[in-house]
Amino acid sequence: MDSKALLWSTVALIVLFLPFSASDDRLVPGKPLSPGNIIVSDGGTFALGFFNPSNSTPSTVYLGIWYNDIPEFIVVWVANRETPANNNTSSPPMLSLTNSSNLIISEGNSGGRVLWMTPNVTTTVDSSTPTAVLLNTGNLVIRLSNGTTLWQSFDHQTDSFLPGMKLRIKSNTPNIVERLVSWKGPGNPSPGRFSYGFDPDTAFQVFLWDGENLVSRSIPWTGFQVMSVDQQQLAATMNVSDLIVYIAFVDNGGEIYFTYSLADGAPLTRLVLTYFGEYHLESWSSSSSAWAILWKMPSTECNRYGYCGPYGYCDETATPVPTCKCLDGFEPANKEEWTGGRFMAGCLRKEQLHGCGGSFLALPGMKLPDKLELIGGGMSTFEECAVKCNRNCSCLGYVYRNVSSRRFRGDMTCMVWTGELVDTGKVGVGGETIYLRVATDKRRKINAVKIVLSVLGSDVLIFICISFAWLKCQGKNKKWRKHKIISLFFMSTSHELGEENPPHDQEFPSVRLEEIALATHNFSEACMIGQGGFGKVYKGIVRWSASRSQEAKYRFSTRNKRIQE
Repeated sequence: MDSKALLWSTVALIVLFLPFSASDDRLVPGKPLSPGNIIVSDGGTFALGFFNPSNSTPSTVYLGIWYNDIPEFIVVWVANRETPANNNTSSPPMLSLTNSSNLIISEGNSGGRVLWMTPNVTTTVDSSTPTAVLLNTGNLVIRLSNGTTLWQSFDHQTDSFLPGMKLRIKSNTPNIVERLVSWKGPGNPSPGRFSYGFDPDTAFQVFLWDGENLVSRSIPWTGFQVMSVDQQQLAATMNVSDLIVYIAFVDNGGEIYFTYSLADGAPLTRLVLTYFGEYHLESWSSSSSAWAILWKMPSTECNRYGYCGPYGYCDETATPVPTCKCLDGFEPANKEEWTGGRFMAGCLRKEQLHGCGGSFLALPGMKLPDKLELIGGGMSTFEECAVKCNRNCSCLGYVYRNVSSRRFRGDMTCMVWTGELVDTGKVGVGGETIYLRVATDKRRKINAVKIVLSVLGSDVLIFICISFAWLKCQGKNKKWRKHKIISLFFMSTSHELGEENPPHDQEFPSVRLEEIALATHNFSEACMIGQGGFGKVYKGIVRWSASRSQEAKYRFSTRNKRIQE
């Protein structure tokens, strides 16, 4: 039997076991709750009672909270996950609220074996009467008649994260790490293999674990506070126009936690960690009478933690299937494995870094890699962040984010990486720009120098030719004198020439505009060989002396069309 069929058979067993009677929304001392009775929240959304999740003999029962007003039986909270009760006629389990403000699950009457009780309840000695109330949010609350809340189920999550719940990052209570924990199986609410939550030693990012092994990791919180699910997907699956989720990180001085809420009129929505290791955002579709999965983690196979190896990334924007790629400047460490779809070896640099050398390449739309280091200390500008990384030879990349926060180890503005970049990805929307240190391409630098020298050289040559032609025009009827110094920019040439016998190779021909036009076919584009700071450059052949058969090639500039004999 597949898991879906098993799930539906489990649901059928649960529905057969559940009672059809109901009481009000609260429990008071002296009136225990037994199997066959439930309490329902004031708005009718949730119910609390004992349920049987599997076909066990004798039947094993748990105390839980589930959705009351939909046909599918979905449990969102379980009290005695590790200590199930046996439902037998001689000593059925009972849920009681004591005068000391504790909820207790016991076998038989109040004198039976205690299976579970509310943890960390601070009892008070006064005349206030405690009451356990199931709210329409799904929260079971113990409070006094004066309004003081002593305990609530929202502080003790199981596998579901409901709107209004808190998932704490840090609290005043030492050694408290809050995580969602999956069911062990479709009919077994006891704690399973998978857990989901924050690591207090890292930034605002959540992790999905399989035991102690990382399965997937979210992007660090970027400061966004609203998430809107795709409207087309909602229209197709839920017959609603939009679902808006409001997200918040709260620091009230005593604790830091993550929470979320929904816009008014939103359908039933929850985050749940499944027994097969996926974290889902689910909403109830009244049109199809089913839960629609709007988002999940890991979202793709290559979105699993470290799937693409060091310096590899999961391109979630690739179509039709997201795939692993190497960061710019890197290539697969094992090309044969990479081609075969095995990416754990990751990527290596095409050219190694030398000391503090290299430059930084901007990679936009990226999921930030794991193991980032936050740098605070009043660092408030992008330039300061860039300088900080550039001066640190171990810094391989940095990200600047304009999100100041006192919530977690200073300002979350400058983040750097000093080890291998792992578990990054191309996510597009919601991504950030990573500045990655790469080796400077020497060939690119040489080519750039060649281009600069080529352009500069052609301009200088043009200017020299123009200057020589101008000097010839000005000194046409004069003889060269001895010890004449001609200085052109950085060039200085000394000529010791005799008046009567000037050397032939020092004569500079003058050319008329008509001859230039003829030689260049009226400045045809076919004769143009470039363009510099002095204008377009043409090539032409001019017979500059009738008494000589030599042909000389000259370059002319369109800015000097006034050159005449």
